[in-house]
Amino acid sequence: MGKTYERIDGRLRTFIEAQPMFFTTTAPLAGDGTINLSPKGLKGSFAVLDEQRVAYLDFAGSTAETIAHLRENGRITVMWCAFQGPPNIVRVHGRGDSVFRDDPRFKDLLAHFPDIDPTPHGLRAIIVVTAELIRDTCGYGVPFMSYDEDRDLHGKRFAREDDASLSAYFTKKEHIAQSIDGLPGLPLPLPPSSF
Repeated sequence: MGKTYERIDGRLRTFIEAQPMFFTTTAPLAGDGTINLSPKGLKGSFAVLDEQRVAYLDFAGSTAETIAHLRENGRITVMWCAFQGPPNIVRVHGRGDSVFRDDPRFKDLLAHFPDIDPTPHGLRAIIVVTAELIRDTCGYGVPFMSYDEDRDLHGKRFAREDDASLSAYFTKKEHIAQSIDGLPGLPLPLPPSSF
């Protein structure tokens, strides 16, 4: 039932780009470390860069587990489920890279997200995933659910922050500069935004 793909193109790319949400999972190298699973899905915050790479915008949140795990070992899986239409699950297993706001690649990568204004969301980084294994499976056990619209709470909450206040907010949070397991997380203070 499952199939392995060499690249993200055609029907596979169409399916991925049509999903309103996706999930990421990462883990530290330590066998007793905390596995992190995160739902993502602000319309326009995900992009297929090419046949081997995808990327998403990493916004302000209460932890930085994904960033910490990627900084330590780079392992990440991204998953999409069909909640409408024919059943399907697609996973991209690969290597992730956190591209921070002061990285020379940041501006060019940000151009892949023309439909979203990153300013009100406290954009911290762009996560780029290079695929090592691309697979789909049946998704027969995934329920039908309807997508109504994005919540506007995140944008409203972080729209009142500038670079200095956002850095202060992150500094106060327990698991931003350091992960739950003590790994280096988001580098603070945040570099100034140039978007």
